[in-house]
Amino acid sequence: MTNISTDYARAFMTTHGAAVLRHLRAITLERTLGPNASDGDLRWHAAQCALVRQIENHITTGQSQ
Repeated sequence: MTNISTDYARAFMTTHGAAVLRHLRAITLERTLGPNASDGDLRWHAAQCALVRQIENHITTGQSQ
């Protein structure tokens, strides 16, 4: 059985995977919400950012294994 972090690293090291990761970063981590964002919007955005960070952490871990 393979380590899931290794699987993430392999999936995102392709040209297409890197493009998907750039897109995910653009729509989450690099996006800011305006001052009129609701509490729900802020929570949703924080959850999306957390998911992208988790993916990136798996990629980093998988590359070092």
